[in-house]
This record gives sequence, C-alpha cells and structure tokens, in this order.
Amino acid sequence: MATHSDEIQIPVAGERVAGTIMTPGSNIPGVLFVHGWGGAQSYDLSRARMIAGLGCVCLTFDLRGHGATQEERQRVTREDNLLDLVSAYDRLVQHAAIDRRAIAVIGCSYGAYLATLLTTLRPVRWLALQAPALYRDTHWALPKYELDPQDLASYRRTSITPAHNRALAACEQFTGDVLVVESEHDELVPHATIMNYRAAFARSHSLTHRIIDGADHGLTSKQSQQAYATILTRWATEMIVGARTERAASHLG
Repeated sequence: MATHSDEIQIPVAGERVAGTIMTPGSNIPGVLFVHGWGGAQSYDLSRARMIAGLGCVCLTFDLRGHGATQEERQRVTREDNLLDLVSAYDRLVQHAAIDRRAIAVIGCSYGAYLATLLTTLRPVRWLALQAPALYRDTHWALPKYELDPQDLASYRRTSITPAHNRALAACEQFTGDVLVVESEHDELVPHATIMNYRAAFARSHSLTHRIIDGADHGLTSKQSQQAYATILTRWATEMIVGARTERAASHLG
C-alpha cells in the first residue's frame, strides 16, 4: 500500500518540534512513535513506513532536547517531554483519516517510559514498549540530563511494584494490548526492569513478550534491528490490522 509523507511542526509550550506524518489515505488506526533519550525521529522512520504500509497513519517526532532542539538537552525535564508526547498525540488524532478509538503508541527506552504515562492522559488501545526504561518518581522536575545514572542502574535491578512507581501504576491500569521487547544483553535496562513491567500489566487484554537474542540496548547490529522490525510488524499486523478487519466485517454483518 502506497503512503504519503509530510513533514510537520508540532507546537508545544511556545516552541515547535519537528515531526513526520505518514498517511495511507483511508479511515484507519493511528500509530505514534516515541524515540529514546539521545535518539531522534530518524530512528523510527523505517519502521513507521512499514507500519504505514499496513494501513495506518503514523507519526514520528523529535522530543525537545533532540533533533533541531538538541541545544536544550541539558535543560529538558521528564515533564517537558511528556508534554511533547501529549502534544504529538493531539496532533495525530486531528488527522481526518484517524479512528480515534484505534490509537497505538510505540516507544523505545525513555520513550517507552513516557508512553506508559501517556496512557493515563489520553486513550491508547495498543502499547508497544522496546527496552522500556524505568525511573524513580522523585526529581520529576529535575532536568533528565542530571539524573544519576548509577542510581538509575541500581534502581532498575530491584523489584518494584505499581504502588511505588508512577509508570508501573499506569501499566497496572492499562486494559489494551501490550508488546514488550527485551534485548538479551541490555546494558541499561536489565531483565529485572522488564519483569517489573510484565508483572504490572495485570489488566491488559493481551501481553506479548519477546527477547531479541544477542541484542544490546541500542539494537546496534543490523540483525537486531531486523529482528525488532519483524517482531513489531507481526504484532501490529495481528493486533492493529486484525482489529480493523474485524470491525469492517462487523459493519458488513
């Protein structure tokens, strides 16, 4: 299926962040991609094209402190970036072709963490988390750049419940379909963190957990990137495209 790509500007807090929206030209689900800390929307573009080819409107964008606003990196907070994500979501659902009941969010690492928080602020039906990072609730207003990496590493190796973490509490309330993708040799997000997320999704409609053998956190090898693309495309085909097909069949019936 051919797709059309447009570069857009997303207004947020008196500024603008760059985005790219891809449209197959029909009334279909919307998919929002959220890159990780130190990344950019370019990380998601190839996968967004694949998902758009399945018949979805896809939006990628740069969080503040990244892309054209990289000079802000040392100042932006998690609250700032969550606001970026909310603004991007609102821009996506303004698209005339979008079915607002059918929104998927696909996040990587820090972006996956923000994606879980978004589910408490906006309707999300499908949630895909690749190497989801986890952060303490404290120091929310501190610039993300200033968070202690050694403290984060220690925190992520512990068993944490939704009662003690905002992101995990959001996961506990989420009732849609979930994909969690883990890297076997992740140096930043250990297995304990993945298990904390898995345990939190007690109310999800479905939970799919996949491990990419030999992969590091950044999926730096071509093999790891291809493996993730395959996992994501298969899941999106089953969940997002499958739901659209079922809905069309029910209308015919």
